[in-house]
Amino acid sequence: MKGLSAMRTVCFVSVLALLAAAPALAASPPVSEAPAQAGAAAHPTWSAAQFFETTSYGMASAAGLAWSPDGQSILISSDVTGVFNAWALPVAGGAPEPLSASTGVATFAESWFPNDGRVLLTADSGGGGSELTHVYVRELDGTLRDLTPGDAVKADLLGWSGDRSTFWVTSNARDASVFDVYAVDPATYEMTLLFENPGMNLSAISPDGRWVALDKAISSARSEIYLVDLQGDRQPRLITPHPGDIAFSAYDFTPDNQGLIYATNEHGEWNQAWRHDLTTGEQTEFLAADWDLMFVSFSPSGRYRVSAVNADASTRLTLLDTTTGQPVTLSGLPDGDIGSVRFNADESRIAFTVSSDTSPNDVFVGDLASGQTRRLTTALNPAIDEDVLVEATIVRYPAEGGVMVPAVLYRPRGASAANPVPAIVMVHGGPGGQTRRGYSAMVQHLVNHGYAVLGANNRGSSGYGKTFFHMDDRAHGEADLRDIVAGGQWLRDQDWVADDQVAVMGGSYGGYITAAALAFHPTAFEAGVNIFGVTNWVRTLESIPAWWGANRTALFDEMGDPATDAERHRRISPLFHASNIQRPLLVVQGANDPRVLQVESDELVAAVRANDVPVEYVLFPDEGHGFQRRANRITAQEAYLTFLNRHVRKVD
Repeated sequence: MKGLSAMRTVCFVSVLALLAAAPALAASPPVSEAPAQAGAAAHPTWSAAQFFETTSYGMASAAGLAWSPDGQSILISSDVTGVFNAWALPVAGGAPEPLSASTGVATFAESWFPNDGRVLLTADSGGGGSELTHVYVRELDGTLRDLTPGDAVKADLLGWSGDRSTFWVTSNARDASVFDVYAVDPATYEMTLLFENPGMNLSAISPDGRWVALDKAISSARSEIYLVDLQGDRQPRLITPHPGDIAFSAYDFTPDNQGLIYATNEHGEWNQAWRHDLTTGEQTEFLAADWDLMFVSFSPSGRYRVSAVNADASTRLTLLDTTTGQPVTLSGLPDGDIGSVRFNADESRIAFTVSSDTSPNDVFVGDLASGQTRRLTTALNPAIDEDVLVEATIVRYPAEGGVMVPAVLYRPRGASAANPVPAIVMVHGGPGGQTRRGYSAMVQHLVNHGYAVLGANNRGSSGYGKTFFHMDDRAHGEADLRDIVAGGQWLRDQDWVADDQVAVMGGSYGGYITAAALAFHPTAFEAGVNIFGVTNWVRTLESIPAWWGANRTALFDEMGDPATDAERHRRISPLFHASNIQRPLLVVQGANDPRVLQVESDELVAAVRANDVPVEYVLFPDEGHGFQRRANRITAQEAYLTFLNRHVRKVD
């Protein structure tokens, strides 16, 4: 079944993912023309509302069953109403049928039941942003039943057994810091504790329910895999003993219950896939590439294998027919990254998504015999001309120590030496995240309004090998921050960028770097936009939610333990150096954020205002660490552009 943990612990979510496109409305404001600079051709521009009228589509969980029992519908999540809900999308085409009707809390599609029209859903039980998700059943009459009740409970779907007689959920009901495995009877909903977690990360369970794989983080660079035989002594057994800093993490069990496929960087810079034989213990190379292998999964019978590599910030996916040893070729698709492949029951068809820099996720179906595909959705707001949007390019710029920093660059139309444009260094979340290619309404709106965007992957980012990833361990807010400053200088060195109009912007860890740039490099940028960013590492690391449990070890190894490293945390925290901030700052915060508490932003805003520096503060009472509501995305986006125009472009 689908693993729950990743090869690397990523503590905060990327801002580009959090600010995904929002749903379609009944009408769109009229299109306008971009202000023409001398010698520059005008192009159409669209409002924040129009960009976020784009609909977000996501497939049912990889742990679930995306195809309805009759094969007529695909289970998806969509925010077409303004808030994410579950929908049944007809394979034959046509409008999706709503399966949930939340107007406030995002509700996500997980799985069909195998033999009837019931559906498993997840939703935040604590209100917008608490991240305390519960697993619900949507009954045949449309009512919802909470399978995992409890005020402080966090639960998720782990998967279905191979014979579909049982499904498994994870829950921290017994101990807030760990997730146990429960078996659920699909007929009665009776829950049985199947495995009591001793304090590791649950990764996968075999289709026959016999084996459980656990990941244990020793440090940010070293992790191990343990196997538990639920028909044996039920004790975790280490299967990856090794000296030194090597990372291991389980991908999935094979459909025949004979092997565990796992990731490791033991044999070089990149994550490879290896196979552990559950009978003999023999370990053999399974799949390798010249980039990090992102995932390996299988069709239910094992005939098809799906794998992908992270190729310079793009997803390169392979769908292999193991009976022929040949990849399946799909025809009739637009350019873009394929993702979220879901097989129907007899493995004759797949549902999947395709996205690109200029086109959001759309849902397709494909016939595996012929390779023919058919599009089921069109996510981009029809008021927007995709041909006017900007494709990204990959660049690399020099930073200290001879490091070349990879980045995703969006250059506005009309930008030239004769018509230089303002620019933004965009910083991803993490620590350890990655700015990747793909559609972002936030980025495309800014670029459409004349801003260049450089999505920097500073040292410490994932996707570029383990050496690069660990360059910032216990050195956050230092060399990685200077990489962002170097990105600003690289932009100024381009003759098509206005060298006095460069800003820095980011969310979560990227918001921290934004505030740190203004505090520790006070004149490096004209302004900063801090979106739910950490400002006080002492408080943040001391207030980590209990359910992070097993991830704390790796986080503290990477960032430093607050019990022993508080002095360094104070030294790199912008809040304690806010008196240095000279340039305008916009702060965006969710009141329900469990990761970056509201008090962090409150205190930073107050401190910068004391400097008599322009500060704008947008606080959302119904959001957490990211945006779940379309209206709030629009409000935030309008605030970004207005602020940047006023303080970077210096026009109202």
